[in-house]
Amino acid sequence: MMTVNPLEVEGIHFTAVTVELPKTNLLVISNDVGYIMCGALDVDLLNEALADRKVIAGRARGVRTIDQLLHAPLEKVTDASKAYGWKPGMTGKDALLKIA
Repeated sequence: MMTVNPLEVEGIHFTAVTVELPKTNLLVISNDVGYIMCGALDVDLLNEALADRKVIAGRARGVRTIDQLLHAPLEKVTDASKAYGWKPGMTGKDALLKIA
């Protein structure tokens, strides 16, 4: 099953997507600038093979819900996201507010 819901973070609107897969969930919170995602995100691919696209993205591992994704520290961020002040260790919520 896939669910897409509006998500408000401190008055800013984002889109939350959950894809229920066998034995795991795929989680994404996004806006028109960038996104955070569960451990399925391949940050290295975005930084290397797709570097010209300058994707603003970050990955949190070990999360199972959208709420956990918001509050978990980002393990890895793309090079392009650093222009917005993103860095590993910041929470997903803090990263999203920087691209609002």
